[in-house]
Amino acid sequence: MVENLMDKIVSLCKRRGFIFQGSEIYGGLANTWDYGPYGVELKNNLKKAWWKANVQERNDILGMDCAILMHPKVWEASGHVHNFFDLKSDCKNCKKRFKSADLKDPTKCPECSGQLTEARPFNLMFKTYQGPVEETGNEIHLRPETAQGMFVNFLNILDARHPKLPFGLAQIGKSFRNEITPGNFTFRTREFEQMEIEYFVNPQDADQALSEWIQSRFNWYLNLGIKSENLRKRQHGKDELAHYAHACMDIEYRFPFFATNHGESAENRGGGWAELEGVANRSDFDLKQHAQYSGKDLQYFDDLKKEKFYPYIIEPSGGVDRAVLAFLIDAYQEEKVKDDTRVVLKLNKELAPVKVAILPLLRNRPEIVELAKNISRDLKKSWMAVYDDTGSIGKLYRRQDEVGTLYCVTVDVQTLEDKQVTVRSRDTMLQERINIEGLKSYLIEKLT
Repeated sequence: MVENLMDKIVSLCKRRGFIFQGSEIYGGLANTWDYGPYGVELKNNLKKAWWKANVQERNDILGMDCAILMHPKVWEASGHVHNFFDLKSDCKNCKKRFKSADLKDPTKCPECSGQLTEARPFNLMFKTYQGPVEETGNEIHLRPETAQGMFVNFLNILDARHPKLPFGLAQIGKSFRNEITPGNFTFRTREFEQMEIEYFVNPQDADQALSEWIQSRFNWYLNLGIKSENLRKRQHGKDELAHYAHACMDIEYRFPFFATNHGESAENRGGGWAELEGVANRSDFDLKQHAQYSGKDLQYFDDLKKEKFYPYIIEPSGGVDRAVLAFLIDAYQEEKVKDDTRVVLKLNKELAPVKVAILPLLRNRPEIVELAKNISRDLKKSWMAVYDDTGSIGKLYRRQDEVGTLYCVTVDVQTLEDKQVTVRSRDTMLQERINIEGLKSYLIEKLT
């Protein structure tokens, strides 16, 4: 049942233009994914909702967009050069590589039962070269996280905006990790997008700030429609903490695949608990490290207490791709309608890729088609709206249900006489006749 649901999600994503296999016409490149017309709208809506909640609606968060390529010393200071690795084992028979932490038997290949090599460290950073010549001196890395760009700009932000503690920096951007065992659709990929906040606080306020951010981020997922039974918090044990962290809480989602080693088994709970977002207390590790390696003073000066110190950093860090997948899974429903099964994505109205679809009942009537297109052009000024006349009205409704469209507006023969259209709700399937002149006001009330 669990695997069947995931198969349905993957099929829907391909069939309706949410997510495609990367480089598919060439046989695909493993674990790369392209977002199609509906997928990119959903992804953009998710990022807008995150930015609105964490930057636009707050006075203490500033936005940034930092470079993917950074000075090599950044990754020495951050600890990624020496600490950012997985232990790996290779099968001597089938030549596949496995993450040691995922193996039940560290000597036997889980695929072919062949003998495994001894575990050895494998750095997760992608290596590339700056300049036209591939020499060791030109070696740099694609960033494995967006966070370091905000740390190295700490002084610039203090000089440019003069913020007072506590304050934060927010960024959405691509990161790259040469994962040994990517998989489970878009859950774990080597190229992914992060939504990260670095929140700088007085060390004595760090515990309270961590608690507040955990609850804030947990509530954000609930407010956008994730079912409460599919969301939980899990405290990291001391043996799990990253080298920089004092504490960390994961916000986990119950994905319909076996994606976690923590908590209940997937067989028992209908899925596997896995990290959706982590909220960590990074202490003052990052600023101290960059101060040491750069020679710059990265302390904060409190002009009231006349003292300098390194702030602690609270970091909520979530994956855009994982969140998109979680919202797709959570919104997927199958409903019996007479003798048929209706597949519908009941996405929150902020996230739904399309808000309104305009559908002419008869595509062989030019006057109906023209009126429907005029209505579509008008609504597009306010919302993401689509015009579709490529099937019968029943098929068009089902198609829009599958992509989560909130309202369908049908233009029919009667519309030509009474200047009214039929508006159908995705969630209730109820239909109302609305005057064309009042249609936009009607939708504003429903969508705002």
